[in-house]
Amino acid sequence: MTTAAPLINNTQISVNVTTKTQEQILYQSSGAIVAAIVVGVIIIFTVVLLILKTYNRRMRAKRELEPKTTKTSMPPALGQNSHSTSQHPTVTFIPVDIHMQNR
Repeated sequence: MTTAAPLINNTQISVNVTTKTQEQILYQSSGAIVAAIVVGVIIIFTVVLLILKTYNRRMRAKRELEPKTTKTSMPPALGQNSHSTSQHPTVTFIPVDIHMQNR
C-alpha cells in the first residue's frame, strides 16, 4: 500500500522578497568596516612585531661579533683623594635569606 503525497497548489505563487531596510544595510556595513579595521590593526601589529624581532636579532648579532673592549678606569672624583693612585676597596652585598633553616 502506498500513500499519496498531498498535491501542492502551484496556481498561487507568492513572491516573498525580503527587502532590507536602510538601517539593516548600515548595521551590516558598519560591522564589516569594524571587522576590516580590526584585521588591519592586527596586521599592523604583526608587521611591527616582526620588524622589532629582526632588529633585535641584528643588534644582538652585531654585539656578539664586536670585539670586547676592556672598560677604562674611571678618573678619581675631584676633592676625594685625587692624588692617590690606589684603588678603593669594593664592597659586595650578598643577600642572605633570613628564614633559612639550619640543617
